Parts: sequence; C-alpha cells; structure tokens
Amino acid sequence: MKLTNTCRTALTVSKRIHKPSLATTTRNLSSSDKTKHHVPTSFATQCATLYHPSPKANRGLAPPIYFGSTFTLDDADHGARLHDKKEAAFTDEDGFVYSRWGSPTNEACARQIAALEGVREHGGTMLFGSGMSGITSALMSVLKAGDHAVFPYTVYGGTHEFLKEFAVHWGVEIDFIDGAGKQGPEAYRAAFRDNTKVVYCETPANPTCRITDLRGVGRVVDESFGKRESNPNRPWVMVDGTFATPYHQRSLDIPGVDVSIHSCTKYLGGHSDILAGSVSSNSPEFCHGLAKVQKLITAPLNPMDSYLLMRGIRTLDVRMQRHGENALKVAQMLEDHPLVDKTFYPGLPSHPDNTGDDQCLVADAFRSGRDYAEDVSTMPQTYGGMIAFVVKGEGDVALERAKRVCEGLRVVNLAVSLGSVESLVEHPASMTHAMIPREDRLAGGLDDGLIRISVGIERASDLVEDLKSSLDRVMESEVQERVA
Repeated sequence: MKLTNTCRTALTVSKRIHKPSLATTTRNLSSSDKTKHHVPTSFATQCATLYHPSPKANRGLAPPIYFGSTFTLDDADHGARLHDKKEAAFTDEDGFVYSRWGSPTNEACARQIAALEGVREHGGTMLFGSGMSGITSALMSVLKAGDHAVFPYTVYGGTHEFLKEFAVHWGVEIDFIDGAGKQGPEAYRAAFRDNTKVVYCETPANPTCRITDLRGVGRVVDESFGKRESNPNRPWVMVDGTFATPYHQRSLDIPGVDVSIHSCTKYLGGHSDILAGSVSSNSPEFCHGLAKVQKLITAPLNPMDSYLLMRGIRTLDVRMQRHGENALKVAQMLEDHPLVDKTFYPGLPSHPDNTGDDQCLVADAFRSGRDYAEDVSTMPQTYGGMIAFVVKGEGDVALERAKRVCEGLRVVNLAVSLGSVESLVEHPASMTHAMIPREDRLAGGLDDGLIRISVGIERASDLVEDLKSSLDRVMESEVQERVA
C-alpha cells in the first residue's frame, strides 16, 4: 500500500513514544487548514485523530461519499453563522454544520435531481429516506389544524393511510375527488373551500395510469385563489409524478404547480436497492418550511443511499426508453387476451386519456426525454413502464382470479414497488391498496380484479410469453374445474 507523506510522518512519530511532546509536523486536517493541528505522539490520540488525504484527492470523477455527521469549523463565529442561518434546501459558502441539517453527498444528489426537475435559482430539492417521508414532510410543512386539502381517490395507498390515520386527527379536513381526465380540474374546483391549503395530484395515477390535467388544475387554482405573487395564502399545488419521472413530466414547468414529489425508490434509483424520496420547488418559502420539517421531524437521505441514487440517475434516460418500449408490447398482448377485461396503458389508443386531439392529456404528459422540437424526429415516443389491467369477473371471482395470475408468473416477480430494471407485478386490492376501504377503492377505479405491472428492461418477448402463459393457465384450470 502506498503511504502518503502525512501517513509516513505519523508512523515515524508514533515510534517515538518516549517523547511526550507533540511533533511540530502538522497533520492534513483539511484542504483549507494545514497549520492548526499537530501530529499527535500518543497512541490513544493517534487512534482518535482524523487523517485526510491530499487536497488533490477531491479530483475523483465520481463524487465521494461523506459519512461524517459533523463538520469542522473555522472559528466560533463560523459556527454562529451556520446556526443562525434560515433553513433552506441548499447550503452556501459557509458549508455544513451537522448532517441532520444537510450533508455534501446528499446535496450533490439533490442538485442533480433539481437539474432534472428544472428548479430555478432560488428554489431547491430535498431528499428524504423514502417517498412517504418526502410526501408527509411536504404536507406537514404547510398544513395545520383547520386547513383543508383536496386529494384524488387514486392517491397512493401510503398517502391515503397518512391522511386517514394522522392528518384528520390533527384537525386537517380532507376531501377526495375523481381528478382524472379532462373533467378533473372542475372536480378539483368544486371541492375548493376558503381554507383550502393543498391541492394534491398524482399523475399518472397509481395504479390506474389515468392522467391528470395539470395545466387545467393550475389554471382553476389561479382563477379561484389568484397567483401566489398576489395571494401568499393560495393553496400549494403538489404533484406526485413518480410514474412519469422528469424523463416524461417536469411538473414545475407547468404554470400553477408549486411542488414536485418523487419516490426515488422507484425509477430514479431504478435497482430495488434503496429507499428514497425527493421534493422540489421553486418557492424559497416552501423550501424553508420543508427544510425545517426535515431538520426537526424527519431526516435527510443518508450519504450511502444518496450516492446510489446518483448512480442510478445516470442511466435514467436509457432505462426509461427501454421500459416504455417493452411496456407497449406487453400492453398490446394484454389488450387482446380473452381473460382481460380492460387494459390501462397510456400508449394504447383505448386509454381514456389518449384522445389523439390537440388537447390530448397523454401527449402532454409524456415528453420522452425530448428537450427540443427537433428531437421528435430522432427520439422515439414512449409512455412509461407501468401497466394496469383488469381480469374478467366480479367481486371475489375477479379477486381470486387476479391473485392466481400474479402467482403463476415465472419471469415477472411478485413483489410490491416499481420502476426497477426487473419486472414486478402486484395485486393492489390485496396488497398495496388493501388499507383503502373497498368503496373508496372502487370509486377511484381500483377494481377487485385489477393487476399492476411494472415492466422492466428484460427481453420483451420473455415478458410477453410469461404473462400470456399465466393467463392461459388460469383459463385452462377454470375449464378443468368446471368439467370436474
């Protein structure tokens, strides 16, 4: 192993244990301070001392992982400045003080997502230990007792559980509406009250893949409450865009949208090996409140998972294209299968929001990584990797039939979550949305026989054959049961 000059000095000094005085050679405490601390001569102090590499070590191509929980200060005034600062998404030239308030690896990853989200100069992105941690932090930062919030029926099961098990007991009033399709904005408008503080959207919806007209929602909020510049109490419009990712949908580019939320566990991470969530906004006021909640109640994403999330994002563009290409082939097979009643995939002409006209919500929601108009001719149009389909039957018949289809797969994995390189399947009625009352679930389009597939990047023909075979086997077994 090659030793640095600092390490050689430390080893030499450690042999002089008969000399109690400190050596005058300095240890490399940091790249900015080489004179403050001396190399210790006692064994115990040598063990407890932090040695840093050469200042040139920060030139590695990949950003390093900073595991430190606390950070050295230039002087007492430096510490005073850091503690006196107003909480914000990103640090400034004074750096960091304590990892519960932010850390270098976490911020590096947050800035990468902020770039994908189109966050402007005074906005920011903050990372959390899960998508649910990001969602609850965003809501807690702006809601208090007596406030009102509007959510879609098809909101993620964990979000629904938080609202029912916590928010309502804190005195927050909640209304659920059908926010999908072109009629969605007016459904939101009809639910507005004078005390409405959050207008929450999830699009594409989980798991029905219905599209919310975000431009329409932003417009009706502006018409009802005014723009934020003229009305600071205007409701915060929040969008969970986990299914789409910034590859397809940059929510903050849409007028009237204030907050963009992602479960980074899913597509942004992309490998089923981390839990993470992101919340982005162009509002310094919102970012301050969010940072306060993160500092005091939740917590930032840890450095190791921040690094893994950064690494996953580096292949997001190519993964999303493959997810979409595979999903279209799977969806086309499902739509033609005799055991399937309905297939929900935005890329199919049968999708209720794929109207093909100038106001087509699907066309507006899936940008497919394109940055410029001329990209249309060179970059293929895709529609994401999420599919929902409903097997035929009613009530318990459909419920059991859907479970058998999921359990009969041999390539696709029966598991919750989504957005990874491997394909996953789940049955919402008995799994992710089991905590939602059946009447609420059905009102949001979550039928008993609905199955959700997260299509991975395997060979498309393997996935098509696996799903078709499982559906065929269920049909054949039912025929045999009737004959018997």
